[in-house]
Amino acid sequence: MVLDDKNIELSVHEGASGMTDEIPRGTGNSGSVGQNRELDRYITLKPAVAFGLTVLSTWEGIGITFGAGLLNGGPTSLVYGLVMATIGSLSIALSLGEMASITPVVGAQYRWSGLYAPHGIMTPAFWSLIQGWLTTFAWIALCAGGSYVNASMTQGLIGLNNPTYIPKLWHVTLLMWAFISVTVVLNLYARKVLVVIEMFGGIVHFAFFIATVVTLAVMGSPSSAEYVFTSSSYGLSGWENQGVQWCIGLLTSTSLLTGFDGVLHLSNEMKDAPKKVPTSMALGVIINGILAFGFILTLLFFIGDPMEALLSPTGYPVIQIYLNATGSLAGATTLTCFIIIPSVICNFSVYASVTRLVWAFARDKGLPFSSYFAYVHPTLRMPTRALGLVATICALIGLITVGNTSAFYAVISLGAIALYISYIVPIFLFLLRKIQGEHPHYGPFSLGKFGLAINIYAVIWCLFCIVWLPFPSVVPVTAANFNYAGPIMLFVIFLALCDWFTSGHKRFTIPTDPDKVQD
Repeated sequence: MVLDDKNIELSVHEGASGMTDEIPRGTGNSGSVGQNRELDRYITLKPAVAFGLTVLSTWEGIGITFGAGLLNGGPTSLVYGLVMATIGSLSIALSLGEMASITPVVGAQYRWSGLYAPHGIMTPAFWSLIQGWLTTFAWIALCAGGSYVNASMTQGLIGLNNPTYIPKLWHVTLLMWAFISVTVVLNLYARKVLVVIEMFGGIVHFAFFIATVVTLAVMGSPSSAEYVFTSSSYGLSGWENQGVQWCIGLLTSTSLLTGFDGVLHLSNEMKDAPKKVPTSMALGVIINGILAFGFILTLLFFIGDPMEALLSPTGYPVIQIYLNATGSLAGATTLTCFIIIPSVICNFSVYASVTRLVWAFARDKGLPFSSYFAYVHPTLRMPTRALGLVATICALIGLITVGNTSAFYAVISLGAIALYISYIVPIFLFLLRKIQGEHPHYGPFSLGKFGLAINIYAVIWCLFCIVWLPFPSVVPVTAANFNYAGPIMLFVIFLALCDWFTSGHKRFTIPTDPDKVQD
């Protein structure tokens, strides 16, 4: 990687207050008061890196999805799959970082898709609008998924500590709504302490990891190194082909190492974004990958009876592992809270990120009723209506859990697939520009002579994940366990196409000149 200060070009100016404000650019929207109001730049490098850490929260996510990897492939899929996933996600983060250094925009992938799309097949605005729909739906699905997981794990703790408790699906929905409400209130009235919350999240991200690893190492009964590094679990999920099982198990890690692009959506509020955004994404993937690797090794070394963990009445093998290792309900509860607390902070970060994305997409007239959702509150200095839209959709998605948990999981699985599609499109288009020698001038963050190889690997890795993510985790496939993520993805693409051909092609325009694409 090459850092070159001479190439940096910022669309900013110094305001009277000394704060760095951005020159309004883009589509020239007009309308209600506050629609074109910009956001303050106040995020520096440390909170930006902390945001990258908390928005991924990978080791905490491993604790949540650990059972899926045990069912398909087992320890080898979890251990070596995480290494592969970290390398793959890092190649994507570096590729996106290179583009972010050239044009650090809130719209990110959908803006870049339009910027680098070839002229001929369809207009750049077409590719940008489709990409915008996919990226927006992906992030809203991640918001819903984070709130649901926090609610579901909280319900698991209630059942662990109260044997008479009878869990109901609607209990999870109510808990989910409670977590959404807390997140919305914090985003509305604690925006100025976003930096403090992210720094706190970064600290507990490390502190809780150390406390968990040390507790399991001191109190747990160790497994053999042979079990951790060479054993596999085949046949538990019903799949006969071992390669298929291993690849499905690997998805446990691939899904958790997405979302690093969330920091892109804060570009408008970040000082020196062309440098800090790429750095934050790359460090977020590297540090989370290392911590997740250490956590997976710890869980596998002190797992006890794998089948007892898989059949845990709490629904989460990690809670059973904690209980067996500590021999204490209080100990298991405390260690589980070490997962829930960072996950709540992660959800705060995700909502902050996706709110900015929805706001940017609305400002570019990518959404129906764009002028309404592009509003920025003059006092709170944030896109309140975009936040309300995200929270409302997530709350409605939560209703699905009452009737069909498989359908709900399909919706949140959509997030991972859509994100990988949102990654591959701009990277592939940018790669084509590089091969043709038509790329714009690089920013201060450049991959140099390794750029082509990294971009190609990122495209290959995205293709691998997109192919395997729609596979069902167990067979035989029934209506209850079918992975509906693929069909739902096609439905979202269908909606985006309908939007384009009905009114999107008239209302949606984006800057395609790299010197004018800045937000």
